[in-house]
Amino acid sequence: MIPTKGKKKWMQLPRDVVVGPDVIYDIKEVCNDLKLREGAFIVTGQNTKRIAGDLVFDLLDECGYNPDITVSKEASMSEVSRVAARAREVGSKYLIGVGSGKSIDVAKLAATRLDLPFISMPTAASHDGIVSSRASINDRGKKTSVEVNAPIAVIADTNIISSAPYRLLAAGCGDIISNYTAVLDWELAHRLRNEPFSEYAATLSRMTAQILMDSPEDIKPELESSVRIVVKALVSSGVAMSIAGSSRPASGSEHMFSHALDIVAPESALHGEQCGVGTIMIMYLHGGDWKKIRECLEVIGAPTTAKDLGIEDRYILEALLVAHKIRPERYTILGTGLTPEAAEKVARLTKVIS
Repeated sequence: MIPTKGKKKWMQLPRDVVVGPDVIYDIKEVCNDLKLREGAFIVTGQNTKRIAGDLVFDLLDECGYNPDITVSKEASMSEVSRVAARAREVGSKYLIGVGSGKSIDVAKLAATRLDLPFISMPTAASHDGIVSSRASINDRGKKTSVEVNAPIAVIADTNIISSAPYRLLAAGCGDIISNYTAVLDWELAHRLRNEPFSEYAATLSRMTAQILMDSPEDIKPELESSVRIVVKALVSSGVAMSIAGSSRPASGSEHMFSHALDIVAPESALHGEQCGVGTIMIMYLHGGDWKKIRECLEVIGAPTTAKDLGIEDRYILEALLVAHKIRPERYTILGTGLTPEAAEKVARLTKVIS
């Protein structure tokens, strides 16, 4: 974890960030650079094992690093305990998460519990969890965000990621663009509650979102260059959180709305998709240019309405009404909550609901 005492703060940042086509084959060089050789424990998903997990295993096995591998089916506390126990049993020296999100979160938290280094190898760019010091885990039926150690390295093969469904990449864009309202909420908490604020982390977070806002037309399906843009932005977003020592630069009321939607809706959409839609409404509440946010998401091909998310209007309104309770210690534009009239007004004016 990141220890803080008084004005002293430690920042955990990845030592190696390798992004590009076929960089999966650089796993040996990265491990050597980090002085990590024998004792790799690979955590992957059922599908991502075939896509990349088996290859990572073979590459490390060929050079005599005696890796072990396990398939993680869900991001839950019980699964984290199982993975940690297995890694301890085989004498693992470091963990590698290979997957689109859940496997990375499980590996990240298990590595933190074991006090072992963690390498992140995403197969999709759907959210900034690939490099952040947070893990999204289900705990007794409730999704929770847990503080963890940041990855010591990130290896993002853009050829593999560009082969993933485009919906995942578009969701990653929604997560990046939500940095705008996250920073606005953070600034508000700083002014009204004297919450600690990092201008550097906030600037980096805003700049990351601005990259997409300036050229949304550059993000297209099955285009390696598009993946490179999004992955670099997700890495920058994760670094901003590490600098701040919290998720504040990239998680505000729009994320609280998304987590609330996960709870109230029978079927939720992707995290980044929900954050993008939430950003439209929260930007309206901040008095910002919500129309530009909406337009950017539309150009990218990300959802902008409840219908796009596949969620009924009533659940959007319900999520808006309870979002402020998700993290009550985190002050945002939602304050102590919206009235039903205000929730319906913002959702209708921004055309999120019809």
